[in-house]
This record gives sequence, structure tokens and C-alpha cells, in this order.
Amino acid sequence: MSFQHSIQQLAKEAVKLVKGVKVVGLGSGSTVGLIVREMAKLPDKESIEFIPTSLQIKLEAEKCSLRMTDESMIPYTDIVFDGADQIDSKFNMIKGGGGALLREKVLISAAKKVVIAADAPKYVHYFSRSVPIEVHPFARVVLSKKLAEIGGQPLLRTLDKGYPLVTENGNLILDTFFPSITDAKKMEVELKNIAGVLEVGLFTRRADTYYKAKNDGSFETISFQ
Repeated sequence: MSFQHSIQQLAKEAVKLVKGVKVVGLGSGSTVGLIVREMAKLPDKESIEFIPTSLQIKLEAEKCSLRMTDESMIPYTDIVFDGADQIDSKFNMIKGGGGALLREKVLISAAKKVVIAADAPKYVHYFSRSVPIEVHPFARVVLSKKLAEIGGQPLLRTLDKGYPLVTENGNLILDTFFPSITDAKKMEVELKNIAGVLEVGLFTRRADTYYKAKNDGSFETISFQ
């Protein structure tokens, strides 16, 4: 038994939530990839339109013959499925490890219902990893300075060969470590207020359902409905 097995089991459980819905948002990452494969087995998948947040998930959804729609349908999103990099004790999240934080936050802000699936080690008492911050290339230098001034340690995200990672929106990501985040909502607003910051990987909207995958092959469901 493993996390992989428990994620496969929770993916089967998660797609049961897609009853009578018209528009489904798809976040990014390997867990969402598994959920997409389960969606492909739905008998009524032809009647559902899907909105992917990344090319990775779009390709997966195309492979599964899911019907894709565009951003004009975002206001009508019934449910969104996504993962997380860390979830704290108040159910705030850090997301953006895959670089799709801007689109993920747009979808999550619009969806009627949000479902998050993550491995048990990603559930922590306090955040202990860097916060991805999507920034306009023109603001890279000034933002690095400003983030350092407020106690952050920003690092430009690069690819294996050292090239800067460019998001699908044409922006850069500064992975910024903060020694402590006591008020995630306040910090999210403060960071978004800095000119040149396009999106922040702090997600403070509490999801309706969280799935916690365990390494013994089981999973736990935490529901706020």
C-alpha cells in the first residue's frame, strides 16, 4: 500500500461529487491527473464541460476525451478539483509548486464548490515552505528588493539548466520563504498590494472538501459542507 494507491482510491471517491454538474474546473499536478482519468469513466462525461488551468492537465483531459471549454465559462464553474503543496491547521494553503497559481486562484475564486486532495505530509500545523509569487518580468528586480525588505527570502524559480521558469501567462515566479506566516489572509492581501505582483500562492478560501491520502493506502475525508 502507498500514497499512490490511496490517491487512486480517493480519486474514485472524488468523482462521485460530479453529479448533475455542468462545468468542472481542473487544477494542476499529479493528483488532479489521476482524478481526470477517473472522470473519463463517467457515463455522462459528454454533458460536462471542463476548464483546465495548465497545459499539463489540458493534455491529460484531451487524452481522456473530456470536453474542454474556455475562460468564458469560469463564472459558471460548479466544482473545482485541485491539489496543494501545504495545508496548515486553519486550512489555508500554499499552492503554485507547478506554476499555475494564477489560473488556479481564478478558478477557485469562481467555483461554487472546491475539492482539494493532498498527501498526508502536506497537512502541517504551520507553513514551512516558500510561497510562490507570480510577478511581471518588468518588476522582478524591484520586487526581489521589496520582498526582502518585509522579511522574505525571494528566489527566482529556474529550470534544470538555469533558465528562468516562465509561466503560461508569460510571467516569472519568485519562490519566497517567510520565517513565519501568522496571518495568511493578511499576508495574501499585503503581497497582492505590491505593484508588479500578479498572484500569490497563499490560498485562504477554505475548500468544501479535503481528501488526505495516507501511506497505508487509505484516505481521510474532511468536509465543511
